[in-house]
Amino acid sequence: MKKFLFDLFPLLLFFVAFKFADIFVATGVAMAAAIAQFIWLKARGKAIEATHWINLTVIVVFGGATLLFHNDVFIKWKPTVLYWLFGGILLGSRLFFGRNLMRKLMDGKVHMPASAWDKLNLSWAGFFLVSGALNLYVAFSGHYTEAQWVNFKVFGLMILLVLFVIVQSVWLGRHMQEGADTPQARPEDAP
Repeated sequence: MKKFLFDLFPLLLFFVAFKFADIFVATGVAMAAAIAQFIWLKARGKAIEATHWINLTVIVVFGGATLLFHNDVFIKWKPTVLYWLFGGILLGSRLFFGRNLMRKLMDGKVHMPASAWDKLNLSWAGFFLVSGALNLYVAFSGHYTEAQWVNFKVFGLMILLVLFVIVQSVWLGRHMQEGADTPQARPEDAP
């Protein structure tokens, strides 16, 4: 839980800054928070995960473009780019390199048949791709205000993520099998 809140730190500061100022101040605050978070991890000797690098790069590039060109289009694209990168990485690693990143991420903690790992990887990739598309719709369809987009970005996408995790947890519970994490495992081998 502590790590989850730590990872949300720049997003929450973005939301607060937006409520007191505007999208440009909020973008600068989120960039500064992400950079400070990264420096803090380095200074404390903590592990810097690939997701930290990706998030830092995306916020600096898209936030920087937002401030440089004084155009909020870039920051509105940021969640979509981030989600599509994650979805693309999950799909690409499986399709082109034969690696299931969800299985690697949960290595040793969850045991399932290979087919279940493939479904899990595909469902997460699909979630990220759909979430990115939803962000574009809310940001650019013309049906929502900038404030509504910020609320969706901060709370809507987070609620979708929590609901998805709950559904995935139920699904995982039905497919987990002790010792069935190898491709050779058969359903009849499960206890």
